[in-house]
Parts: sequence; C-alpha cells; structure tokens
Amino acid sequence: MAGVLGALIPVFLIIALGAVLRRTLLTDNMHWVGMEKLTYYILFPSLIVISIARADLGGVAVIGVSTTLFISIAGLGLALILLRLPLSRRLALASPSFTSLFQASVRWNSYVALAVSGGMAGPKGLAVSSVGLAVMIPLLNIMSVAVLARHGARSEENRSLTVFDQVLRNPYVWSCAAGGLLHEVYSLIPPVLISFVDILGRSSLALGLLVVGAGLRIESLHRPRAATLVSCIFKLAVLPAIAVSLGYALGLREENLLVIAIVSSVPTAPNGYVLARQMGGDVPLLAEMLTIQSLLAAITMPLVVYIAAYII
Repeated sequence: MAGVLGALIPVFLIIALGAVLRRTLLTDNMHWVGMEKLTYYILFPSLIVISIARADLGGVAVIGVSTTLFISIAGLGLALILLRLPLSRRLALASPSFTSLFQASVRWNSYVALAVSGGMAGPKGLAVSSVGLAVMIPLLNIMSVAVLARHGARSEENRSLTVFDQVLRNPYVWSCAAGGLLHEVYSLIPPVLISFVDILGRSSLALGLLVVGAGLRIESLHRPRAATLVSCIFKLAVLPAIAVSLGYALGLREENLLVIAIVSSVPTAPNGYVLARQMGGDVPLLAEMLTIQSLLAAITMPLVVYIAAYII
C-alpha cells in the first residue's frame, strides 16, 4: 500500500496545487483557458505521440489489454444507454444532464492515468497505458459525441454533423494515429525531433494536472446531487471491478493488470468539459462530478490498485 500511495500522492498534490493557484496567484480565468488550450492541442498530444511511438511493446499483452478496456468501457456505456430512462426518472435528470452522467461514468483522466502508470510501473507502465490510449481515445470520443448528439441541448443542431466529423476534430485521435505510424519508423526519426516532442510531452503532465485542479468546483462539495454520487459509483467502483475482473480472467498479470487497474479507476476526464460546452451538455453538473470524483479517487484508487497488485 505504501508504494501505491507513494505514486498517487504526488499526483493529487499537484491537482491540489492547481486548485490553490486558481484561488490565489492565478485568479484570472483567461490564464487557465490558455493553459487548457495549450495542453489540449499541443502538449498532451505530444505526450501521446512520443509514448506510442517509442513504446517497447515486448511483454505488453496488446490484445488482452485492448480487449479488456474495450469491453469494459463499451459494456458500461451500453448499460447506461439502456438504463437511461429509469436512471433519468430516478435521478430527475433532463437529457443534457444524462449526457454528463454518461461522460463522467465512462471517460478517464489520461493525465492522472499516465502519471500514475509511469510512477508505479516505469517505462513498461507507460507502454501499457499507451496501448490503452490508442484503443480508448477513439472509442470514448465516438461514444460521447453520439450520446451528446442525441441527448444534448443542441441535439437538433448536432444532428447535422456526423459522429466522425466530431471525432476527427479531436487532437487526441490524430495523436494516436501519428504515434502508431511513427512507431513503425522510430529508428529513422532524428534524435533532435524526438527530444523536442519528448520535452513538450513531459511538460504536459504537470500542467495538465494543474489545470485539472483549477477546474475543481469546491463549492459543489456542500451538497452534491444524487447523479454525482451515482457517477462516482459507476466510475470509481463498477468500472474498475469489471475491468480488473475481466483482465484477470483473460490472463493479464503484472504490469498489464496493474495498469488496467490504474486507468479504470482514475476520475473522469476534464476534456469532457470542452465537448459538453460545444454540444449542449450540462457543464455545471459535469464540473461537480469531476470535483467529487477527484477527491474520492484519492481513497478509491489506492484500494483498487492495491487489490490488483495483491492478486498478481
């Protein structure tokens, strides 16, 4: 447990620092908007590209990891869609609010996932998580865009755009494709270019985590909505239980199963804000869900990772 906490605590300290800076030194919202755009369009895509391009996949159960994450998240997403009406009635959710519950339950925070994977499992952990990125980023964006196009406040307007129109605009999707192509010719890439992209990528984790902290809405802690608590159950308990159990059943062990536990138990992704703003989701509710999940994950993630480490 000490090793798990040793890898997680620095990540959550950086998130906490972002929350403090937002309320003290960098109070102008435009500062954080600029950092969010820089991280979203340049820095984190650089990390995705370099992580996938130089990933040593020897010892990585590519098919097992991909299958586990795909089935786990697609399965939970399908269950949420099938349960939309009873969930919406029970939780008093309008259609845009359901899209926030959906995104908060299935999306995962790539910044936290990569930071913790690298901290706990080193280069091999980053290689396994890179496989997860390549599989999950296109799937999650297709699922989220489809749900927002159908149930968002701008659903009539969004229907004029295809799901793939929206997905192809996502810089993470392009980054995964570029990383995969460069992986095949990695030895031919000039070292100076590798260093350039590597420096950009490494800076994305700290900056991305600070932006996550700055986006937390502390005022939502006073009285969270029932939908927020339900999203925590789905994202921090149900999804990790499905993913770890399925991964174990498929024979994943060591770093492969450990990273499955990490990426499935992180809180939801702040990038969902951008999509929700563009397509008419319930942004305040999504912000509340991210805040509560980020705080609870400091407790639930060590438990999930400890269990995974114990059974392997």
